[in-house]
Amino acid sequence: MNKLNEQLTELIATFKSLRDPKNGCAWDREQTFKSIASCSIEEAYEVADAIEREDFQALKSELGDLLFQVVFHAEMADEEGLFNLTDVIAELNNKLIRRHPHVFSDKSAITASESLTIWEDIKAEERKNLKYDSLMDDVPRNLPSLTRAKKLQKRAARVGFDWLSSREVMAKIQEEIQELEIEHKADNRENISEEIGDILFTLVNLTRHFNLDPEDIMRKSNLKFENRFRAMENYAKDNNIALDKMSLEELEEIWQQIK
Repeated sequence: MNKLNEQLTELIATFKSLRDPKNGCAWDREQTFKSIASCSIEEAYEVADAIEREDFQALKSELGDLLFQVVFHAEMADEEGLFNLTDVIAELNNKLIRRHPHVFSDKSAITASESLTIWEDIKAEERKNLKYDSLMDDVPRNLPSLTRAKKLQKRAARVGFDWLSSREVMAKIQEEIQELEIEHKADNRENISEEIGDILFTLVNLTRHFNLDPEDIMRKSNLKFENRFRAMENYAKDNNIALDKMSLEELEEIWQQIK
């Protein structure tokens, strides 16, 4: 623990040097909360990518980059007298204890599902105390669209606005596809866009009913397609042929062989 404290103290000192008005880094001094906000999202995705690749050396580095963002924001807040890194850590610790009464008090939970329910119930109570006008008020608008869709659906489900089973969601998907077919025949571009959005939104609901993560599913699908397409490119290179000179039928045949 002493080594951790030493490293953390040294890290904060490094940041203060980077932000020093006279001798610091010009780029670091110019940054604001808003100017580096997107960096946190980017770093979080790089952490997820390292995990997906099971590259734990990279994961160590990427977690450091993500921590960089946390400390950066905390130091800027400290400069403005808002809060500091100690406050951030203290609030996190208090939140973890508050939302785990089955660990730190007499409330019991046997399964992971029960633990998650307790967590979500306490979060809902905390939102009530903040007196939001809507259950949707604190769902960040800059979340990735699939993640935000799932969060919006979970909020609605807390008051019972949800399908009872995955079969009902499947039926809704079929209904939405039929509506898309109608708009496709009418060649109404605006309505086609809306119907595709409805299908995607309902597909997210299906992932939620299966307790799956839509972003994770899409990331894996992207990786699968990328790997297979790279294999097609290698096949073409090995056989001295150009993919863009082949017919769609020929490309499909190679694709099926690779699958």
